[in-house]
Amino acid sequence: MIATVLIISTARWLTTARLGMAFANLGCNVEAICPDHHPLCETKAIRRTHVYHALSPLDSLLSGINSSSPDLIIPGDDLANKHIHDLYYSQHIRNDSAASKICELIQTSIGAPDSFPIVIARASFMGFARQAGIRVPKTAAVADVRDLEKWISQEGLPVVLKTDGSSSGEGVRIACTLAEAKRAFCSLQAPPSLIRAAKRVLIGRDMRWIRPAIERRRAVVNAQEFVNGRDATSLVACWKGEVLAALHFEVISKQYERGPASVLRLIENEEIDAITRKLVRMLNVSGLHGFDFLLEKETEKPYLIEMNPRATQVGHLALGPRRDLPAALMATASGRPIRESPGVTQNPTIALFPQEWTRDPESAFLHSAYHDIPWEEPILLHDCLRKSRRWNDSRNVKEWIYIFSAHRSSHV
Repeated sequence: MIATVLIISTARWLTTARLGMAFANLGCNVEAICPDHHPLCETKAIRRTHVYHALSPLDSLLSGINSSSPDLIIPGDDLANKHIHDLYYSQHIRNDSAASKICELIQTSIGAPDSFPIVIARASFMGFARQAGIRVPKTAAVADVRDLEKWISQEGLPVVLKTDGSSSGEGVRIACTLAEAKRAFCSLQAPPSLIRAAKRVLIGRDMRWIRPAIERRRAVVNAQEFVNGRDATSLVACWKGEVLAALHFEVISKQYERGPASVLRLIENEEIDAITRKLVRMLNVSGLHGFDFLLEKETEKPYLIEMNPRATQVGHLALGPRRDLPAALMATASGRPIRESPGVTQNPTIALFPQEWTRDPESAFLHSAYHDIPWEEPILLHDCLRKSRRWNDSRNVKEWIYIFSAHRSSHV
């Protein structure tokens, strides 16, 4: 029987489309709940899409799940993951057969409900990890400026401020003075303005900001001890508390300061691997989960700094035995042995597309690294190039594709 995977995405991220392509290449029927004009819609991989309505998200999820009857659901971003949690809670109190079936699907897909409050709140997760004996920077939620002042008086500066549920560095600030910290806190905690929300809707077709703006919802801000070090990131496929496959990377380049990675290097790190396995086991989670670390400058010891309870931008990469996450997840969910296949490249350095090209079209990594371009989906590729701020009339889409093709030998 062919398995059906339902990807739930509230943000128009290209990486979610790449993940859908990876599952389709495994022979899965792939459906998606997503906003209109999502990159998923530009691929041949998606059999059917169901529209995500930001003002009635749980109705969107219920409709999509009932229509697709999936074997597995995959959250593509943090808000999607929160919606899945909320759907579980709403169905759990109904206690009828249809609701029980949805609750069972959610538990099968992402793991034990006991872990939901832990993985969705940064301070709760970091406290959980600290109690488990894992090396983490001190972290606590701060309710107001007085809380922040107290934290800084005890822990010192610099301080890292992070909001719950944020991604891509949008909800992160590093403050070196008390005045900077106060300004950053007020900015991060404030609900999005109606003008900003309207701008996102009109320009980016992004409806996710509407409800927080209307409800004047304030963000939860966390203060975290500053660790001087290099970024590392991991993504694991897991099943009922067991890691099936893992990707561990050192971050070589970022799209922008404190933003997501654009170039990564595959690494072997026994301590990072042990930490992720321990957390997966203790949280009893399933599906795809990301973990971020800092490798301390003086000691190279990894500090766990956060968890992403969802797929991240490397989830589609098939890099060989025990490093093909969608293959490992679907094999185990279907009760079959994990199919070991060669990786798409032997080059340990990966330049993500279009992230590194957008950051610097003259980057040496576009030639020396494995440049991860979706050649098999030309419509998606064209769409991605047209939407990029690097594309302009002086060099059209066809010229960029020719340039990339000339260096396609770096793909092996």
